[in-house]
Amino acid sequence: MTKSFYHFLMKYRHPEPMDAISHFANDAYHDHGFPKSSSDYHEISLYLEMNGHYLQSLATFDEVWACYEESER
Repeated sequence: MTKSFYHFLMKYRHPEPMDAISHFANDAYHDHGFPKSSSDYHEISLYLEMNGHYLQSLATFDEVWACYEESER
């Protein structure tokens, strides 16, 4: 069974964010509307485009998504 992208992302949470990915993880944690059970790129990407004001660049999401895909192989 595939774990959700959110579950994967949470391993990057850090009390003192050091990079864009840890900032993204911390902000997604506080975003109660984030699609936590999804493992669908398009659903999460669309959500972030519409609601991810905290994400400075969707390139950060794409970078983490590539790591997520690799981990799920």
